[in-house]
Amino acid sequence: MPRIVVLILAALSLLTVSAAQAREAGFLMFGGPIHAVFDPGDPAPEALVVRDGKVAFVGRLAEARKLAGDLPEIDLQGAAAFPGFIDSHVHLTGVGMREMTLNLDQVSSVAELVAVAKARDAAHPGAEPLTGRGWIETHWPEKRFPTRADLDAISATRPIVLARSDGHAMVLNSTALALAGITRTTPDPAGGRIERDASGEATGMLIDTAQGLIRAKLPPMSYATRKEALARGTALYAARGWARGVNMSTAAEDVKALFELAAEGRLPIRVDAFMTPEDSAEVLKWGPYADKTGLVRVRGVKLYMDGALGSRGAALKAPYSDRPDTSGLVIAEHDPTLAILNLALKVNAQIAFHAIGDRGNRLVLDWMDEAFRAAAPDAAAPVWRIEHAQILDPADVAAFRRRGIVASMQTSHAIGDLYFAPARLGEQRLDGAYAWRSLLDEGVVVAGGTDAPVEVGDPRIEFYAAAIRKDLQGRSGPDWRPEQALTRDEALYLFTGAGAYAVMDRSAGALKPGAVADITVFSADILTIPEADIMAVRPLLTIVNGKIVSDRR
Repeated sequence: MPRIVVLILAALSLLTVSAAQAREAGFLMFGGPIHAVFDPGDPAPEALVVRDGKVAFVGRLAEARKLAGDLPEIDLQGAAAFPGFIDSHVHLTGVGMREMTLNLDQVSSVAELVAVAKARDAAHPGAEPLTGRGWIETHWPEKRFPTRADLDAISATRPIVLARSDGHAMVLNSTALALAGITRTTPDPAGGRIERDASGEATGMLIDTAQGLIRAKLPPMSYATRKEALARGTALYAARGWARGVNMSTAAEDVKALFELAAEGRLPIRVDAFMTPEDSAEVLKWGPYADKTGLVRVRGVKLYMDGALGSRGAALKAPYSDRPDTSGLVIAEHDPTLAILNLALKVNAQIAFHAIGDRGNRLVLDWMDEAFRAAAPDAAAPVWRIEHAQILDPADVAAFRRRGIVASMQTSHAIGDLYFAPARLGEQRLDGAYAWRSLLDEGVVVAGGTDAPVEVGDPRIEFYAAAIRKDLQGRSGPDWRPEQALTRDEALYLFTGAGAYAVMDRSAGALKPGAVADITVFSADILTIPEADIMAVRPLLTIVNGKIVSDRR
């Protein structure tokens, strides 16, 4: 990995330059740490100049001033500038909808879940389904999933559907189960599971593809709602310091809305889209394409191999330690999946393949290898990715490097999941869990993301998780494998250079002449401050294409 060069000055305030000035003419930035990726031996940069949306110069301040002429100045006065942060795995529609609907990510018990949903029902009465998302039971005192009985206490007449934070499970009340047509005799769909109690009755929990039974009966999201969700989600991301989001499981209407937002000047960040299989025909026929502004790029297809660890849907090579009756779920089917992989190779489209369990990851590696071997010798070589790569057999780590597969990982998963992962996996399998260090040491490109709205979607949390590998209170457990933590320079690279590589964009990920001027400015230097202070840092400026898209100074 190239060396990250750092210049550190003190002071914490910023002098201002108007967003309009920077938007029209570019700017000269100086006066604080400017972090960039350079070859060893390059001098630490004192300043950078931006013109026409690109970095024009990085180097000494005196020379920068000569080149900048009368451009407006951004004096950092001790704040720290970085290449624009990249979230390599996000669901932006979901991020926006989380702001618009019932957000359950702060509920701390079954009782609170019921109380919050009951309050929502009272505030928004009606017969239409009550939906929400974000709950996660791993820290709850009840130590269990919610059930239909819990939700029946909210309403016995209104369908209630509350999705778990990971999106791989949801709980329904009895009315919603009836709407979905689920009875004690309803079979589990392929790649899914209807949880049942000891008597065989559905508990209300639907795992992975079983969620489709109720989704087919819910009112579809309107296009206007979808577009508003994307507008809100991308605005929130810009405010948090993200310059780019890689949008997973993108629907055709998402792309239409993103194109429109970009044309209207309402899309603040770059978005790279990986389509759902259902809406992948265009990218699989023509290959990657972009809108006229270049802010939105459709890269390829997102596929699913298995489910999630928390709901025991991740496909494991051996049974779950806390549920020996199951080894998880394999969602993908070999032949139709290989047909998609082969089409993607022909048009240089990227594949992003969800795999969490060690069996799921092994299957993806094998199927990708099968597609590569079947391709013509002169076939294009796109960058393919495994999303999450969460639980690996250590013997499979080297296969990522041999096959050139990017491990697209969400570092905050570890500092949440490691409260329950030891119970799910047992001691031995933890050696390959959230194994960023093992992958980097093997020479694998690891790109960092959030999986928001599964997680908060905060770059500070992700950086902290990668480099510190403790929870946000500074605690870690005996099974958290602290040796898997990264250096802070390596953690930064996950969210900058590696993120750009993972979407095949050589113009981004570093602050160097000719690169796009995507810049994230934090109030303090996350590479040098005490670890306890990282979460107190504030995102001050987000700059995309040389334009200030968020100014929180």
